[in-house]
Amino acid sequence: MEALKQGTDALFILLGGIMVLAMHAGFAFLELGTVRQKNQVNALVKILVDFSVSTVVYFVVGYGVAYGTHFFIGAEQLAQRNGYELVRFFFLLTFAAAIPAIISGGIAERSRFWPQLLATAVIVGFVYPFFEGIVWNSHFGVQAWIESLTGAPFHDFAGSVVVHAVGGWLALGAVLLLGPRANRYRKDGAISAHPPSNIPFLALGAWILTVGWFGFNVMSAQTVDKISGLVAVNSLMAMVGGTLAALVLGKNDPGFVHNGPLAGLVAVCAGSDLMHPLGALAVGTVAGGLFVSLFTLTQNRWKIDDVLGVWPLHGLCGAWGGIAAGIFGQKALGGLGGVSLGAQLLGTAMGVAWALACGFVVYGLIKRLMGLRMSQEEEFDGADLTAHRIRATPEREVNW
Repeated sequence: MEALKQGTDALFILLGGIMVLAMHAGFAFLELGTVRQKNQVNALVKILVDFSVSTVVYFVVGYGVAYGTHFFIGAEQLAQRNGYELVRFFFLLTFAAAIPAIISGGIAERSRFWPQLLATAVIVGFVYPFFEGIVWNSHFGVQAWIESLTGAPFHDFAGSVVVHAVGGWLALGAVLLLGPRANRYRKDGAISAHPPSNIPFLALGAWILTVGWFGFNVMSAQTVDKISGLVAVNSLMAMVGGTLAALVLGKNDPGFVHNGPLAGLVAVCAGSDLMHPLGALAVGTVAGGLFVSLFTLTQNRWKIDDVLGVWPLHGLCGAWGGIAAGIFGQKALGGLGGVSLGAQLLGTAMGVAWALACGFVVYGLIKRLMGLRMSQEEEFDGADLTAHRIRATPEREVNW
């Protein structure tokens, strides 16, 4: 029976890893559909190569930083293990690789290809797993300290803060250091519109992410005996809440409508195992409204050229999700309890501060030593021709 349980758990988390792996296709198509046509190939290549770099770095360094274990033993010894630990690495890797995929959308259309990959290696090798280990593996006694202060540890079931807020606040530093795209904000105060190049691909990316997210959240239980239907229903309710809020506040704009469910899902990750479904609906609704309002504000008022709005979507909605777990997880609001608003505020603030500081340090050093941004000529030609020497659609067909 024990062998059967181990095998079942390994299969369970493997399926979760595959679902989250599929989400990276969603990241790719969401970015492809949002950027201008001359940067579509680059969007596809970046996500795949970022994932590949993340895999190597997380295997060699990052997983050990987070969980204090490694795989530098013979294949015979690895094969003797029950397989669960190796598959668990795969599952958690897909979370780690989401960080550069998030950042990619914010710095699209003007960032250089190779320096971005270097940043990916540093972030997935140390920055992300350092905080991951604190929250999910109780490193350095931080969780015990938070519990002693507030009566409960910081709770982040599926990564509203650990993954999404960290990715979004890292991206903010990179976006600010890069500056806006050429001619985006003119000297006379006018704002040049850069509309999405392909709404169907944007929608496809959003749908792939939405479906994969149920693996992201539900399989965060990591073993079959801990699986919760509450997580699935709460994810669903937050998704639709975000969609409807984005529909109303975004005035039927398809870009907002398709990012709305993602905002809701980002926010519900932390407390999806604690909330009542109506609480999850409220959390998702607030997140959808937060995304639309802050995306508009950052782009038009503050003139922060975050191409896919990853700071409002992941950074702010992720932080809201961390705090919301401490509100809607309370028994008084229909939740399961066992969570403290003080702990959620403290843990969320720590994640935001760590990510923002590391974003400026990592991308600031790369900017100083190598340069982050393409030249004006390269940006005008587009990242497709500059980095890959081919466009998504040839300008003319070759007839033989």
